Amino acid sequence: MPKPASKLTEERVTPMTGARPQPKELLLKLYRDMLMIRRFEEKAGQLYGMGLVGGFCHLYIGQEAVVVGMQSCISSDDAVITSYRDHGHMLACGMDPKGIMAELTGRIDGFSKGKGGSMHMFSTEKHFYGGHGIVGAQVPLGTGIAFAHKYRDNGRLSLTYLGDGAINQGQVYESFNMASLWKLPVIYIIENNEYAMGTSTKRSHATTELFRRGEGFAIPGKKVDGMDVLAVREAGLEAVKFVRGGGGPFLLEMKTYRYRGHSMSDPAKYRSKEEVEDYKEHHDPIEGLKTRMVGDKIVKDEELKTIETDIKKIVAEAAEFGQQSPEPPESELWTDVTI
Repeated sequence: MPKPASKLTEERVTPMTGARPQPKELLLKLYRDMLMIRRFEEKAGQLYGMGLVGGFCHLYIGQEAVVVGMQSCISSDDAVITSYRDHGHMLACGMDPKGIMAELTGRIDGFSKGKGGSMHMFSTEKHFYGGHGIVGAQVPLGTGIAFAHKYRDNGRLSLTYLGDGAINQGQVYESFNMASLWKLPVIYIIENNEYAMGTSTKRSHATTELFRRGEGFAIPGKKVDGMDVLAVREAGLEAVKFVRGGGGPFLLEMKTYRYRGHSMSDPAKYRSKEEVEDYKEHHDPIEGLKTRMVGDKIVKDEELKTIETDIKKIVAEAAEFGQQSPEPPESELWTDVTI
């Protein structure tokens, strides 16, 4: 049983076999959502290599369990905000892959009409508020969204994602202070993939137990195996219950790992091939859930193959749409822009 949410706790990284039994429908949805992100990101990387995606492009490959697990804990009315590594979050929120891909290729049918690109997409319909290119800037914004929810007394939460690099930003701690002072309904989710841009957390952080960073502001924190979608979900449900109950903010440190470089322009030579391969072979979130479901005879291989085929078709159609959608007219240069 998890310890009381009012205390700081450290979760040991445990194998998926220790997770509680889950309904088949939920497991299949978690698997499908993670696989959708993986295949979409692989295609996005391919299009970038072909010169069809401009600007920066930060892929979410390897970290899928974090956003999929957390999204399964909240309602469709709750808000989500994140940094520039945002494609996975948009897909997990239910945003149309075609609109996301069209934005990547700079087309008019993209979520920001082709003007935001990879790092700056929004959907008020899905309560997704970006996609932000400035490190840590989404944290005060996510805190402000939580303030709006509390002011309106609508019972909604703000899931505010940030990376292990952003956790050292001063604006993050100003946000923590206000959120705790006013008991705002916000869950801060640190996606700790160990390397910020290219520097290990061990070299850039005076203290590497990031789930304790809220301790000075009376914010409870917990470290979670972010490569295990069921562990993420269990911790997420605990945090959601605490925050919805009026306890104020909660901090989750997701220990995860990105397989690709920081961005598409990063060769990631600062880590060994053996390290990356170890994560892929022994800690992959998608293969881990697949192994559990098949091993426990919850699903058959044929069911998973059908899901794979379906997702490949959706992603292929999104890629085609992203290339066929018209480019924005010149008039769009002045639309939604304040001078």
